[in-house]
Amino acid sequence: MNILITGCNGQLGNEMQLLEQKHPTHTYFNTDVAELDITDMDAVEQFVNTHQIDGIVNCAAYTAVDKAEDNEALCQKLNAEAPAFLAHAIGQRGGWMIQISTDYVFDGTNHTPYTEDEDTCPNSVYGKTKLVGELNVQAHCEQSMIIRTAWLYSTFGNNFVKTMIRLGRERQELGVIFDQIGTPTYARDLAVAIFAAIENGITPGIYHFSNEGVISWYDFTKAIHRLAGITTCKVRPLHTSEYPTPAKRPHYSVLDKTKIKQTLGIEVPYWEDSLAECIQKLNS
Repeated sequence: MNILITGCNGQLGNEMQLLEQKHPTHTYFNTDVAELDITDMDAVEQFVNTHQIDGIVNCAAYTAVDKAEDNEALCQKLNAEAPAFLAHAIGQRGGWMIQISTDYVFDGTNHTPYTEDEDTCPNSVYGKTKLVGELNVQAHCEQSMIIRTAWLYSTFGNNFVKTMIRLGRERQELGVIFDQIGTPTYARDLAVAIFAAIENGITPGIYHFSNEGVISWYDFTKAIHRLAGITTCKVRPLHTSEYPTPAKRPHYSVLDKTKIKQTLGIEVPYWEDSLAECIQKLNS
């Protein structure tokens, strides 16, 4: 197959590139904005047809959640319109598409893990545009998988894990929110799941993927510091109200992974095991 990967310079895109070596039967077209502007409909159609693309994994997105509140037009372009262009182009060829989405499509008022068929209710520009992106992909490409994920981190790019390690080494004290609950996702684990979907054959629908377990940002930070060997920084728990942000975050966004585990026949690693693996790579 000829597979187009968008957003190849991001956290997930980089992990996808590393795993491509384990799946050499396919030909990969790794693109970021320099190689393909996915907000340009004509450019997308031309690329997909010229390279005879059979499937697309869309790792590209506008992910600056707070900045999105003031950049709604750009966020809409990247998160809602671009996925429609990609889905339309590949849909016309009878191909498949995997669209990466987010826990922000929910308002976070649940107290039990979110399943794929629960009502969405995003309360941020980021969440709203990602939800429109989901709907656009499903409308234009019959063979599409939507994979919602949460709290993504990796050895690549900027992310919460790297920030907490840096701040932990710079500061003596740090306040971190304890009343927002979810599950981190090691981008490499998500990439493994995506390749499992490709190799198994695309089963259309919406799926949830994060690592296993449930924690707060505060607990996550404590674990990051422990595994990184940071002992000189005191981490204090904060209420969300003590750390106001432009975008409203879900208070509870744990995702139920039953469907993807059963469909793909995969095991999902525990969050702390994956975090330890990532920090070990960062240290080496």
